Amino acid sequence: MIKGIAHTAFIVEDMEASLHFYCNVLGLEHAFNVQKDNGEPWIEYVKAAPRQYIELFHGGTPSSGRSPDEAGPHHLCLLVDDVEKTAEQLKSRGVDLDTEPKRGIGKNTQCWLRDPDGNKIELLAPDPASPHNQ
Repeated sequence: MIKGIAHTAFIVEDMEASLHFYCNVLGLEHAFNVQKDNGEPWIEYVKAAPRQYIELFHGGTPSSGRSPDEAGPHHLCLLVDDVEKTAEQLKSRGVDLDTEPKRGIGKNTQCWLRDPDGNKIELLAPDPASPHNQ
């Protein structure tokens, strides 16, 4: 039945800023795009790992924000080898971290940041004994 997660998707307000962030800042690959039948841009695909993508939809409007406890999407988590090193690289590229690297309750090392539309992103390096490694 289920084989894995193929993609997650965000509607973005400024595609140029979002592609710059995900590709030039985070270092992911702009893989391909899909256009509407009339030729207008619709979705840009950013490759996170083999057969795993972040879909960026054109045409978003400014968000009014959400309550932290509101039901719905919470964050995107990206797996990294070394949170501290990745955080330093991102800070050198002008990224402001919401939280500096730290060991979380589940013993994994993590830090938090936001994309240009304010979506929360967690960078995670699982502890060797973490259930995340199963």
